[in-house]
Amino acid sequence: MQFIGKYDPLKNEKIQILDNQGNIINNNIEFDISDETLIEAYKIMNLSRKQDEFQNIVQRQGRLLSFLSSSGQEACEVAYAMSMEKGVDWLSPGYRNNAAWLASGIPVRNIMLYWTGNEFGGQSPEGINVLPPNIIIGSQYSQAAGLAFGEKYLNKKGVVLTTTGDGGMSEGEVYESMNFAQLHNLPVIFICENNKWAISTPYSKSTKSLNIAVKAIASGTPSLIVDGNDFLACYAVIQECLKFCREGNGPVFIEFDTYRLGAHSSSDNPDVYRPKDEFEKAKLDDPLTRMKNYLVEKGIWSKKKQEALDSEQFEFLKTEFEWAEKNKDYPVSDVFDYIYDQKPDFLVEQLAEAKTFYPDNENKFGGDK
Repeated sequence: MQFIGKYDPLKNEKIQILDNQGNIINNNIEFDISDETLIEAYKIMNLSRKQDEFQNIVQRQGRLLSFLSSSGQEACEVAYAMSMEKGVDWLSPGYRNNAAWLASGIPVRNIMLYWTGNEFGGQSPEGINVLPPNIIIGSQYSQAAGLAFGEKYLNKKGVVLTTTGDGGMSEGEVYESMNFAQLHNLPVIFICENNKWAISTPYSKSTKSLNIAVKAIASGTPSLIVDGNDFLACYAVIQECLKFCREGNGPVFIEFDTYRLGAHSSSDNPDVYRPKDEFEKAKLDDPLTRMKNYLVEKGIWSKKKQEALDSEQFEFLKTEFEWAEKNKDYPVSDVFDYIYDQKPDFLVEQLAEAKTFYPDNENKFGGDK
Protein backbone atom coordinates (compact mmCIF):
# COMPACT_ATOMS: atom_id res chain seq x y z
CA MET A 1 0.00 0.00 0.00
CA GLN A 2 1.47 3.34 -1.03
CA PHE A 3 -1.46 5.55 0.03
CA ILE A 4 -3.61 4.05 2.82
CA GLY A 5 -1.94 4.72 6.14
CA LYS A 6 0.80 6.76 4.44
CA TYR A 7 -1.00 10.03 3.66
CA ASP A 8 -2.44 11.56 6.82
CA PRO A 9 -5.70 13.60 6.59
CA LEU A 10 -4.93 15.02 10.05
CA LYS A 11 -1.92 16.71 8.43
CA ASN A 12 -3.98 17.76 5.39
CA GLU A 13 -1.75 15.65 3.15
CA LYS A 14 -3.11 15.49 -0.40
CA ILE A 15 -2.17 12.98 -3.11
CA GLN A 16 -1.22 14.59 -6.41
CA ILE A 17 0.74 13.46 -9.48
CA LEU A 18 -0.01 16.15 -12.09
CA ASP A 19 0.10 19.92 -11.65
CA ASN A 20 -2.58 22.07 -13.27
CA GLN A 21 -0.54 22.25 -16.50
CA GLY A 22 -0.40 18.46 -16.85
CA ASN A 23 3.23 18.07 -15.72
CA ILE A 24 4.22 15.17 -13.45
CA ILE A 25 5.34 16.65 -10.13
CA ASN A 26 5.46 13.53 -7.96
CA ASN A 27 7.77 10.81 -9.24
CA ASN A 28 7.53 8.88 -5.98
CA ILE A 29 4.06 7.52 -6.78
CA GLU A 30 3.90 4.34 -8.83
CA PHE A 31 0.99 3.97 -11.22
CA ASP A 32 0.30 1.49 -13.99
CA ILE A 33 -1.97 2.64 -16.81
CA SER A 34 -1.77 2.03 -20.56
CA ASP A 35 -1.94 4.70 -23.25
CA GLU A 36 -5.17 3.11 -24.50
CA THR A 37 -6.80 3.51 -21.08
CA LEU A 38 -5.60 7.11 -20.82
CA ILE A 39 -7.13 8.00 -24.19
CA GLU A 40 -10.36 6.15 -23.40
CA ALA A 41 -10.61 8.06 -20.11
CA TYR A 42 -9.99 11.40 -21.79
CA LYS A 43 -12.61 10.72 -24.46
CA ILE A 44 -15.22 9.98 -21.76
CA MET A 45 -14.25 13.12 -19.84
CA ASN A 46 -14.58 15.16 -23.04
CA LEU A 47 -17.93 13.54 -23.90
CA SER A 48 -19.34 14.34 -20.47
CA ARG A 49 -18.27 17.98 -20.77
CA LYS A 50 -19.80 18.23 -24.27
CA GLN A 51 -22.96 16.55 -23.03
CA ASP A 52 -23.26 19.12 -20.24
CA GLU A 53 -22.90 21.94 -22.77
CA PHE A 54 -25.40 20.36 -25.15
CA GLN A 55 -27.96 19.69 -22.42
CA ASN A 56 -27.72 23.27 -21.18
CA ILE A 57 -28.74 24.43 -24.66
CA VAL A 58 -31.69 22.07 -25.10
CA GLN A 59 -32.86 22.69 -21.52
CA ARG A 60 -33.03 26.41 -22.28
CA GLN A 61 -35.09 25.52 -25.36
CA GLY A 62 -37.60 23.74 -23.12
CA ARG A 63 -36.74 20.29 -24.52
CA LEU A 64 -35.22 18.90 -21.30
CA LEU A 65 -36.79 19.16 -17.84
CA SER A 66 -33.63 19.62 -15.82
CA PHE A 67 -30.16 18.20 -15.19
CA LEU A 68 -27.17 18.56 -12.90
CA SER A 69 -23.81 19.09 -14.50
CA SER A 70 -20.56 17.22 -13.76
CA SER A 71 -18.37 19.91 -15.36
CA GLY A 72 -15.15 20.22 -13.37
CA GLN A 73 -15.48 16.81 -11.72
CA GLU A 74 -14.81 14.57 -14.71
CA ALA A 75 -11.36 13.32 -13.68
CA CYS A 76 -12.32 11.65 -10.41
CA GLU A 77 -15.67 10.38 -11.69
CA VAL A 78 -14.16 8.69 -14.75
CA ALA A 79 -11.28 7.30 -12.69
CA TYR A 80 -13.42 5.48 -10.15
CA ALA A 81 -16.15 4.37 -12.56
CA MET A 82 -13.66 3.02 -15.13
CA SER A 83 -11.95 1.04 -12.39
CA MET A 84 -15.06 -0.88 -11.38
CA GLU A 85 -15.31 -4.49 -12.56
CA LYS A 86 -18.46 -4.58 -14.71
CA GLY A 87 -21.16 -6.90 -13.46
CA VAL A 88 -19.30 -7.42 -10.17
CA ASP A 89 -18.82 -4.04 -8.47
CA TRP A 90 -21.65 -1.63 -7.70
CA LEU A 91 -22.10 2.14 -7.91
CA SER A 92 -24.66 3.86 -5.68
CA PRO A 93 -24.52 7.41 -7.10
CA GLY A 94 -25.89 10.81 -6.27
CA TYR A 95 -27.48 13.07 -8.84
CA ARG A 96 -24.28 14.78 -10.06
CA ASN A 97 -22.42 11.87 -11.63
CA ASN A 98 -22.83 12.21 -15.39
CA ALA A 99 -19.18 11.38 -16.15
CA ALA A 100 -19.31 8.36 -13.82
CA TRP A 101 -22.46 7.04 -15.48
CA LEU A 102 -20.81 7.25 -18.90
CA ALA A 103 -17.64 5.55 -17.67
CA SER A 104 -19.73 2.82 -16.04
CA GLY A 105 -21.34 2.01 -19.38
CA ILE A 106 -24.71 3.75 -19.06
CA PRO A 107 -25.77 4.80 -22.60
CA VAL A 108 -26.01 8.55 -23.24
CA ARG A 109 -29.58 8.11 -24.50
CA ASN A 110 -30.63 6.57 -21.17
CA ILE A 111 -29.19 9.53 -19.26
CA MET A 112 -30.95 11.99 -21.54
CA LEU A 113 -34.18 10.02 -21.24
CA TYR A 114 -33.96 10.29 -17.44
CA TRP A 115 -33.64 14.08 -17.62
CA THR A 116 -36.67 14.27 -19.91
CA GLY A 117 -38.66 12.76 -17.03
CA ASN A 118 -38.82 9.12 -18.11
CA GLU A 119 -37.74 6.98 -15.16
CA PHE A 120 -36.64 4.13 -17.41
CA GLY A 121 -33.67 6.31 -18.24
CA GLY A 122 -32.40 5.57 -14.74
CA GLN A 123 -32.55 1.82 -15.31
CA SER A 124 -29.15 0.27 -15.99
CA PRO A 125 -28.70 -2.16 -18.88
CA GLU A 126 -28.05 -5.81 -18.06
CA GLY A 127 -24.60 -6.35 -16.55
CA ILE A 128 -24.06 -2.78 -15.38
CA ASN A 129 -24.48 -2.49 -11.62
CA VAL A 130 -25.44 1.15 -11.21
CA LEU A 131 -28.40 2.19 -9.04
CA PRO A 132 -30.74 4.97 -10.22
CA PRO A 133 -29.59 8.54 -9.40
CA ASN A 134 -30.28 9.34 -5.75
CA ILE A 135 -31.86 12.75 -5.21
CA ILE A 136 -32.07 12.64 -1.39
CA ILE A 137 -28.79 14.02 -0.06
CA GLY A 138 -26.50 11.41 1.50
CA SER A 139 -28.95 8.50 1.56
CA GLN A 140 -26.97 6.65 -1.12
CA TYR A 141 -24.34 5.99 1.58
CA SER A 142 -26.88 3.84 3.48
CA GLN A 143 -27.82 1.97 0.33
CA ALA A 144 -24.16 1.34 -0.41
CA ALA A 145 -23.56 -0.04 3.08
CA GLY A 146 -26.58 -2.32 2.67
CA LEU A 147 -25.39 -3.52 -0.73
CA ALA A 148 -21.93 -4.21 0.66
CA PHE A 149 -23.47 -6.16 3.53
CA GLY A 150 -25.30 -8.28 0.95
CA GLU A 151 -22.13 -8.87 -1.06
CA LYS A 152 -20.30 -10.08 2.04
CA TYR A 153 -23.24 -12.14 3.33
CA LEU A 154 -23.52 -13.94 -0.04
CA ASN A 155 -19.74 -14.41 -0.31
CA LYS A 156 -19.62 -12.40 -3.53
CA LYS A 157 -16.63 -10.45 -4.80
CA GLY A 158 -18.20 -7.06 -5.47
CA VAL A 159 -17.02 -3.78 -3.99
CA VAL A 160 -19.62 -1.02 -3.65
CA LEU A 161 -18.73 2.60 -4.46
CA THR A 162 -20.86 5.52 -3.42
CA THR A 163 -20.45 9.26 -3.69
CA THR A 164 -21.86 12.47 -2.30
CA GLY A 165 -20.80 16.10 -2.21
CA ASP A 166 -19.42 18.27 0.59
CA GLY A 167 -22.97 19.23 1.58
CA GLY A 168 -23.91 15.57 1.94
CA MET A 169 -21.11 15.09 4.46
CA SER A 170 -23.12 17.11 6.98
CA GLU A 171 -25.93 14.54 6.94
CA GLY A 172 -26.11 12.16 9.93
CA GLU A 173 -26.92 9.24 7.64
CA VAL A 174 -23.43 9.50 6.15
CA TYR A 175 -21.70 8.86 9.48
CA GLU A 176 -24.19 6.12 10.40
CA SER A 177 -23.38 4.33 7.13
CA MET A 178 -19.63 4.49 7.65
CA ASN A 179 -20.01 3.30 11.24
CA PHE A 180 -22.17 0.34 10.13
CA ALA A 181 -19.73 -0.55 7.35
CA GLN A 182 -16.76 -0.41 9.67
CA LEU A 183 -18.49 -2.48 12.36
CA HIS A 184 -19.26 -5.22 9.82
CA ASN A 185 -15.99 -4.89 7.88
CA LEU A 186 -17.82 -4.28 4.58
CA PRO A 187 -16.31 -3.86 1.09
CA VAL A 188 -17.41 -0.32 0.35
CA ILE A 189 -15.60 2.80 -0.85
CA PHE A 190 -17.19 5.98 0.45
CA ILE A 191 -16.43 8.96 -1.78
CA CYS A 192 -16.94 12.67 -1.28
CA GLU A 193 -16.54 14.85 -4.37
CA ASN A 194 -15.79 18.05 -2.49
CA ASN A 195 -16.77 20.61 -5.12
CA LYS A 196 -16.86 23.49 -2.60
CA TRP A 197 -20.53 24.39 -3.01
CA ALA A 198 -23.72 22.80 -1.65
CA ILE A 199 -26.18 24.58 -3.94
CA SER A 200 -25.44 28.18 -2.81
CA THR A 201 -23.80 27.32 0.53
CA PRO A 202 -19.99 27.57 0.38
CA TYR A 203 -17.82 24.87 1.91
CA SER A 204 -16.63 27.33 4.58
CA LYS A 205 -20.18 27.59 5.95
CA SER A 206 -21.00 23.87 5.91
CA THR A 207 -18.28 22.56 8.23
CA LYS A 208 -15.48 23.62 10.57
CA SER A 209 -13.58 20.36 10.00
CA LEU A 210 -9.93 20.55 8.99
CA ASN A 211 -11.04 18.73 5.82
CA ILE A 212 -13.75 16.24 4.81
CA ALA A 213 -11.55 13.14 5.11
CA VAL A 214 -11.07 13.52 8.88
CA LYS A 215 -14.81 12.93 9.36
CA ALA A 216 -14.28 9.24 8.51
CA ILE A 217 -11.69 8.77 11.24
CA ALA A 218 -14.31 8.88 14.01
CA SER A 219 -15.86 5.69 12.60
CA GLY A 220 -12.47 4.00 12.36
CA THR A 221 -12.49 4.17 8.57
CA PRO A 222 -9.14 4.88 6.87
CA SER A 223 -9.34 7.96 4.68
CA LEU A 224 -7.41 9.83 2.01
CA ILE A 225 -7.43 13.24 0.33
CA VAL A 226 -6.78 13.26 -3.41
CA ASP A 227 -6.53 16.03 -6.00
CA GLY A 228 -9.86 15.28 -7.68
CA ASN A 229 -8.90 17.13 -10.87
CA ASP A 230 -5.81 14.95 -11.39
CA PHE A 231 -6.87 11.84 -13.28
CA LEU A 232 -3.61 9.97 -12.66
CA ALA A 233 -3.78 10.47 -8.89
CA CYS A 234 -7.46 9.54 -8.77
CA TYR A 235 -6.88 6.41 -10.84
CA ALA A 236 -3.88 5.26 -8.79
CA VAL A 237 -5.71 5.75 -5.49
CA ILE A 238 -8.90 4.02 -6.55
CA GLN A 239 -6.92 0.97 -7.75
CA GLU A 240 -5.39 0.62 -4.30
CA CYS A 241 -8.70 1.16 -2.51
CA LEU A 242 -10.46 -1.50 -4.60
CA LYS A 243 -7.67 -3.94 -3.78
CA PHE A 244 -7.90 -2.99 -0.09
CA CYS A 245 -11.63 -3.78 -0.04
CA ARG A 246 -11.38 -6.99 -2.09
CA GLU A 247 -8.80 -8.33 0.39
CA GLY A 248 -11.34 -8.06 3.20
CA ASN A 249 -9.96 -5.01 4.98
CA GLY A 250 -13.31 -3.25 5.30
CA PRO A 251 -14.36 0.19 4.06
CA VAL A 252 -12.24 3.15 3.02
CA PHE A 253 -13.09 6.82 2.50
CA ILE A 254 -11.78 9.13 -0.26
CA GLU A 255 -12.16 12.91 -0.42
CA PHE A 256 -11.67 14.11 -3.99
CA ASP A 257 -10.71 17.78 -3.83
CA THR A 258 -12.40 19.29 -6.90
CA TYR A 259 -14.63 22.18 -7.99
CA ARG A 260 -18.08 22.51 -9.54
CA LEU A 261 -17.50 24.64 -12.66
CA GLY A 262 -21.16 24.63 -13.66
CA ALA A 263 -24.33 25.64 -11.90
CA HIS A 264 -25.87 23.49 -9.17
CA SER A 265 -28.64 22.62 -11.61
CA SER A 266 -30.01 23.90 -14.89
CA SER A 267 -32.44 26.00 -12.80
CA ASP A 268 -29.65 27.76 -10.92
CA ASN A 269 -27.51 30.87 -11.54
CA PRO A 270 -24.20 30.61 -9.64
CA ASP A 271 -23.25 34.20 -10.58
CA VAL A 272 -25.71 35.31 -7.90
CA TYR A 273 -23.75 33.74 -5.03
CA ARG A 274 -20.33 32.58 -6.26
CA PRO A 275 -17.41 35.07 -6.18
CA LYS A 276 -16.17 35.69 -9.71
CA ASP A 277 -12.48 35.64 -8.75
CA GLU A 278 -12.91 32.23 -7.07
CA PHE A 279 -14.49 30.81 -10.23
CA GLU A 280 -11.77 32.27 -12.49
CA LYS A 281 -9.10 30.73 -10.26
CA ALA A 282 -10.85 27.35 -10.27
CA LYS A 283 -10.89 27.30 -14.08
CA LEU A 284 -7.08 27.20 -14.04
CA ASP A 285 -7.36 23.73 -12.48
CA ASP A 286 -9.74 22.38 -15.15
CA PRO A 287 -9.22 18.58 -15.23
CA LEU A 288 -9.75 18.36 -19.00
CA THR A 289 -7.06 20.92 -19.77
CA ARG A 290 -4.66 19.19 -17.39
CA MET A 291 -5.32 15.76 -18.92
CA LYS A 292 -5.11 17.00 -22.51
CA ASN A 293 -1.78 18.72 -21.88
CA TYR A 294 -0.43 15.52 -20.34
CA LEU A 295 -1.51 13.43 -23.34
CA VAL A 296 -0.08 15.93 -25.83
CA GLU A 297 3.24 16.04 -23.97
CA LYS A 298 3.24 12.23 -23.96
CA GLY A 299 2.84 12.29 -27.76
CA ILE A 300 -0.47 10.43 -27.92
CA TRP A 301 -2.84 13.37 -28.52
CA SER A 302 -2.95 16.40 -30.84
CA LYS A 303 -4.98 19.43 -31.87
CA LYS A 304 -6.16 17.57 -34.97
CA LYS A 305 -7.40 14.61 -32.91
CA GLN A 306 -9.17 16.99 -30.52
CA GLU A 307 -11.02 18.72 -33.35
CA ALA A 308 -12.11 15.38 -34.81
CA LEU A 309 -13.27 14.16 -31.39
CA ASP A 310 -15.29 17.32 -30.68
CA SER A 311 -17.04 17.10 -34.04
CA GLU A 312 -17.76 13.37 -33.70
CA GLN A 313 -19.11 13.70 -30.16
CA PHE A 314 -21.32 16.69 -31.02
CA GLU A 315 -23.00 14.75 -33.84
CA PHE A 316 -23.35 11.72 -31.56
CA LEU A 317 -25.04 13.80 -28.84
CA LYS A 318 -27.48 15.28 -31.37
CA THR A 319 -28.46 11.81 -32.59
CA GLU A 320 -28.87 10.45 -29.07
CA PHE A 321 -31.04 13.37 -27.99
CA GLU A 322 -33.27 13.02 -31.05
CA TRP A 323 -33.87 9.42 -29.97
CA ALA A 324 -34.56 10.45 -26.37
CA GLU A 325 -37.08 13.09 -27.46
CA LYS A 326 -38.96 10.57 -29.57
CA ASN A 327 -39.06 8.03 -26.74
CA LYS A 328 -39.59 10.21 -23.69
CA ASP A 329 -43.29 9.46 -23.14
CA TYR A 330 -44.35 6.81 -20.65
CA PRO A 331 -47.67 5.36 -19.45
CA VAL A 332 -49.22 7.22 -16.57
CA SER A 333 -49.41 3.94 -14.61
CA ASP A 334 -45.59 4.00 -14.31
CA VAL A 335 -45.96 6.70 -11.67
CA PHE A 336 -47.85 4.22 -9.45
CA ASP A 337 -46.46 0.79 -10.39
CA TYR A 338 -43.04 0.70 -8.72
CA ILE A 339 -43.69 1.91 -5.17
CA TYR A 340 -45.32 -1.12 -3.53
CA ASP A 341 -45.40 -4.82 -4.41
CA GLN A 342 -49.19 -4.60 -4.09
CA LYS A 343 -50.77 -1.19 -4.52
CA PRO A 344 -52.75 0.01 -1.49
CA ASP A 345 -56.35 1.11 -2.07
CA PHE A 346 -55.58 4.82 -2.09
CA LEU A 347 -53.06 4.37 -4.93
CA VAL A 348 -55.52 2.22 -6.90
CA GLU A 349 -58.02 5.07 -6.65
CA GLN A 350 -55.42 7.67 -7.65
CA LEU A 351 -54.30 5.57 -10.64
CA ALA A 352 -57.89 5.27 -11.87
CA GLU A 353 -58.33 9.02 -11.56
CA ALA A 354 -55.04 9.69 -13.38
CA LYS A 355 -55.98 7.38 -16.27
CA THR A 356 -59.21 9.31 -16.67
CA PHE A 357 -57.39 12.62 -16.59
CA TYR A 358 -54.59 11.52 -18.98
CA PRO A 359 -56.34 9.02 -21.31
CA ASP A 360 -53.78 9.40 -24.11
CA ASN A 361 -50.77 8.51 -22.01
CA GLU A 362 -51.58 4.98 -20.96
CA ASN A 363 -50.07 3.15 -23.94
CA LYS A 364 -46.92 5.19 -24.46
CA PHE A 365 -43.51 3.76 -23.69
CA GLY A 366 -40.03 5.18 -23.88
CA GLY A 367 -36.62 3.66 -23.27
CA ASP A 368 -35.16 0.21 -23.55
CA LYS A 369 -37.48 -1.78 -21.32
